[in-house]
Amino acid sequence: MIHRRLPWVLLAVLVLAQICYPLAGGVTRNRLTVATVLLGWLLSVAHAAVSRGPRAAAALVAVATGGGFAIEALGVATGFPFGSYDYSGQLGPKLAGVPLIIPLAWTWMAWPAWLAAVRLVRPVGWRGAAGRVALGAVGLAAWDLFLDPQMVAEGHWRWLDATPALPGLPGIPVSNHLGWLLFAVLLMAALRPLAGPAAGRTGPADLPMYALYLWTYASSVLAHAVFLDLPASALWGAAGMAVVAVPLAVALGRGRADRTDRARPAPEPAAEADATR
Repeated sequence: MIHRRLPWVLLAVLVLAQICYPLAGGVTRNRLTVATVLLGWLLSVAHAAVSRGPRAAAALVAVATGGGFAIEALGVATGFPFGSYDYSGQLGPKLAGVPLIIPLAWTWMAWPAWLAAVRLVRPVGWRGAAGRVALGAVGLAAWDLFLDPQMVAEGHWRWLDATPALPGLPGIPVSNHLGWLLFAVLLMAALRPLAGPAAGRTGPADLPMYALYLWTYASSVLAHAVFLDLPASALWGAAGMAVVAVPLAVALGRGRADRTDRARPAPEPAAEADATR
């Protein structure tokens, strides 16, 4: 029981921290950013552990956290694949020019994006496997349409050459979004075989991760449009994450309706006869 409730408790604390974010400023907002990422990482890793076992949790950490650090260190050192950029000192200690908190963010959203893809794409042959990788990668990379505009506006990192950029998103080159998609594909392709067969199945225990993905989508649209004065990223992010968020919401709604129908008692024979007269 405690294991089943843990992801929900962590999700509730995470939501509270994110609600506080627009209300804070300065150093307090920076600390909330770090705390939110830590909570997100802990939520996803804890869910992988309690729902799939230690192998899945270890694979998630190795691929998303370890791989996230490696790709970020490569990006800072060479400019590939995100473009030439550097981090400020506002997000805590760095290693190889990368704040230690950054790889945790990859892990935070990689797991719910993967599970959403598992829920939406049937595992039929190689096409099903490829479809899950592709949809999971899009689900993760689309989050960056919210993340980078917000973090650049806060001064947490900057690009040395931010052209060409998407309309309304100055300061962030298109190469960054393509780099996100490239690494997200590699991450999703590696996660499933390393995490084991359980990572390819889904069930009621995954509801906290679906809630996390849908909350991230809806709250990000609201925050960027209303509280953070970032209307362009609100539109880009809404369109990008909708590729996964909208079908996921529909699938969850249909699943709930099906369970409700199955739970209804069958009509009495007399009632059936009366209904046919």
